[in-house]
Amino acid sequence: MVDLANTRNIGISAHIDSGKTTLTERILFYTGRIHKIEEVRGKSGVGAVMDNMELERERGITIQSAATFVTWGDTHINIIDTPGHVDFTVEVERALSVLDGAILVLCGSSGVQSQSITVDRQMRRYNVPRVAFINKMDRAGADAYRVTQQLREKLKHNAVMITIPIGAEDQFEGCIDLRIRKAFYFDGDNGENIREEEIPEDLKEKTEEMRAKLVEAVADFDDDIMEKFLEGEEVSAEELNPVIRKATLAQDMTPVFCGSAYKNKGVQILLNGVVQYLPNPTEVENKAFEIDNAGKETEVVLETNDDKPMCSLAFKLEDGRYGQLTYVRIYQGKVTKGSFIFNTRTGQKVKLGRIVRMHSDKMEDIEEAGSGDIIAMFGVDCAAGDTFTDGQVKYSLRSMYVPAPVIEYSIEPKDKGSLSNFSKALNRFSKEDPTFSVRRDEESGETLIAGMGELHLEVYIERMKREYKCETIVGEPQVRYRETIQQEVAYAYTHKKQTGGSGQFAKIGGTMRPLTDPENEDEIYRFVDKIVGGVIPREYIPSCDNGFKQAMERGVVIGFPVVNVEMELNDGGFHAVDSSDMAFQLCARTAFKEAMKTAKPVVLEPVMKVVVETPEEFQGAVQTTLIRRRGVIQGSETAYGTTAIEAHVPLSEMFAYSNELRSSTQGKAEYSMEFTKYAPVPSSVQTELIEKYKDRQK
Repeated sequence: MVDLANTRNIGISAHIDSGKTTLTERILFYTGRIHKIEEVRGKSGVGAVMDNMELERERGITIQSAATFVTWGDTHINIIDTPGHVDFTVEVERALSVLDGAILVLCGSSGVQSQSITVDRQMRRYNVPRVAFINKMDRAGADAYRVTQQLREKLKHNAVMITIPIGAEDQFEGCIDLRIRKAFYFDGDNGENIREEEIPEDLKEKTEEMRAKLVEAVADFDDDIMEKFLEGEEVSAEELNPVIRKATLAQDMTPVFCGSAYKNKGVQILLNGVVQYLPNPTEVENKAFEIDNAGKETEVVLETNDDKPMCSLAFKLEDGRYGQLTYVRIYQGKVTKGSFIFNTRTGQKVKLGRIVRMHSDKMEDIEEAGSGDIIAMFGVDCAAGDTFTDGQVKYSLRSMYVPAPVIEYSIEPKDKGSLSNFSKALNRFSKEDPTFSVRRDEESGETLIAGMGELHLEVYIERMKREYKCETIVGEPQVRYRETIQQEVAYAYTHKKQTGGSGQFAKIGGTMRPLTDPENEDEIYRFVDKIVGGVIPREYIPSCDNGFKQAMERGVVIGFPVVNVEMELNDGGFHAVDSSDMAFQLCARTAFKEAMKTAKPVVLEPVMKVVVETPEEFQGAVQTTLIRRRGVIQGSETAYGTTAIEAHVPLSEMFAYSNELRSSTQGKAEYSMEFTKYAPVPSSVQTELIEKYKDRQK
């Protein structure tokens, strides 16, 4: 078994094209996991090891997170390389939800970009300590000091440089370790030979200046170092390291390393930093919920201990060439080949026939795995987010945050003969990816797929064609609108039906109001029970709640789901014979619809945060393209001849934007887009939507 003190579970996350996969490739090489480096867009056509999907190698992007494990010195490191493209953000969510630490990769010239902000927010969501790696120091405009400052200003990190660069751009040669005041150069064909030298004369003053800043920052967390710093005494690396580690684990400090993964410089020092500063599994508190026989949940803290009852989380499913693979993080206890495990959600008992450690799409069989391990198992039918135990306890782990899809396509197979493969593909993709959903429109009979963006759905359509030999006909993209209310209204409704035999009777009253204070980002509806004196029997109150929820599935303006509504129930009446669960559900549904019509209903549209990076001379042209699409410019930033423009633009206006951007900038600009919020549409647009979706109201 692996020594837990010498185990690290880390993720590598960044904005698209910051060099995550290239960095992972170098880590694999330096740890002896691979013996030949392949580039993401290598001339050999092989592609990076961690990009094992054909589509990834063609497009030069990471689509699925890939897991591997390496050994660096005495330390066993489980690594997950995650996508940078925002359409595949769930891959980052699922990785960070089970990891103990992370490397935040930043481009030396572009610095903190839009997706850097997103992945940093995700790391905070799961309380993941991180070290930063300023990559691409060989690129034009690379400036490690500016990027570190952006970490402080844009991400509010207490970013502290541990290494500084020797030169930059095409003069980048290596890095200086401030802790020990030594210069490091990386020789050999692949930078495998590390040469330690004295600091170049022209950088001695800068080194002392930056080391003083490092010591000053660390002094805030240790009285002895503070005393030495104030008295001008020397502070050794041996004194600094434990304090930096403690501050990093508490997320009070972010150690910053620099280098160039592509030029094979600085990666080994970063690996040392991962071992020195990121937590082992015993240093992270993980919580679960114990469920008793009545279904009541009590929070418990899991112990990273092999002797405790086993508790693990299935965080990723993959239907590969070997059948369904289930990636699992073990939080407590251990699993052995041939043992039985229990799915808390379904109650199903499963025998573990085979457990493996993953290395991208390759695997190594193992007999057992313990607390803190990340493994994969075969033949286990489950969903992403399921909790598994050994049957001694009934625990449930909270699964990751899943953002709601914002775009929808209608889709059908080109020929009816491939209908079976079409269904298999959709079932598999929706099981693997919680942000990819499939539904059938009852009115039109169409199959609708929904996802996080055009690229997200295009990738699945392409995979259907390649992996399932199923060509498809795809309809126009549809925006997933929502509806809500803008004012508080009282409601009162009586449902009465008498047609021979037993009748139906239900009477309810209360208040409908906008939900302005959600407890979390998932809360879109709240039911408030204020019934007193038995005016409605207790058994019918959940029926009212269910009726309101059913009514929210289709709003009164254009027939899209309703969000952000609080329904207070405070009055009503019943009949001893004719009242029933169904009567109160029907009553609540109609009451909701009638009340909503008078509560100033409005259509909400998904608004995207769009960041365009363009040569400076095209700034005006790009802003014009965004404003023409109802965009609101949030700001812009120019550095080294490149301008990054941020705008909030409705998703409905962003279709085919890449073509317009290309023609406006001679193909020199690129953009990224991610969902930011739902916002009311202008009244003129709402009128158009009512006309467009009038069939949904029938």
